[in-house]
Amino acid sequence: MNNILLIEDEQNVAAFIKKGLEEDGYQVLVAYDGNSGLDLLAQSEVDLIILDIILPGLNGLEVCKKIRKSLHKACPILMLTALGTTDNIVKGLDAGADDYLAKPFKFKELLARARALLRRKNRIPAEETQLKIADLELNQNAKTAIRAHQEIKLTSTEYRLLEFFMKNQRTVLSRIDLLENVWDINFNMGTNVVDVYVNYLRNKVDKGFDSKLIHTVVGMGYIMKEE
Repeated sequence: MNNILLIEDEQNVAAFIKKGLEEDGYQVLVAYDGNSGLDLLAQSEVDLIILDIILPGLNGLEVCKKIRKSLHKACPILMLTALGTTDNIVKGLDAGADDYLAKPFKFKELLARARALLRRKNRIPAEETQLKIADLELNQNAKTAIRAHQEIKLTSTEYRLLEFFMKNQRTVLSRIDLLENVWDINFNMGTNVVDVYVNYLRNKVDKGFDSKLIHTVVGMGYIMKEE
């Protein structure tokens, strides 16, 4: 049975989410503020954290950053936000969240995202695998990227995006392809979160190098290939 920590200050919302998750077979711990959530996390074995952004005391972004610096830095985090703009989504992902869900949401969507994050966490590592294009190498076990002997520091979202590009070299990938495979679930297409993260990745992978690897295909999406 998977254990879920829910950090949500609205008690009615927390009770609704807890009841639904328990009916689906999960064990749920609840905290109503950021500090209490961190205390529970320190005392418990947790497989997934569902974290609201707007909390009394420490807000969700601060809590997320503290979790990523702790021994629980690998635990998947699903962030809940009442602010579904690209800027707020990116702030949450940059703080270390693995996925986000804008309020109000349908409970079945929360369940689908929780299952996707738990599947990713519980996936058994394959034998060490290296992906390579030009002078860029990705180690799928160590989750590290190196270009021209320089390590590239990536967030978890940037890593998954780079991994998908490298697994699909010389293939034009649409924004929908990237949303469905990097973020697992269809995001709100009203945001430009894909373009934001492709630009983040370009700044880390291509900036300062003569040979560019990530290219825009106008009207269609993006492609990773050697020039």
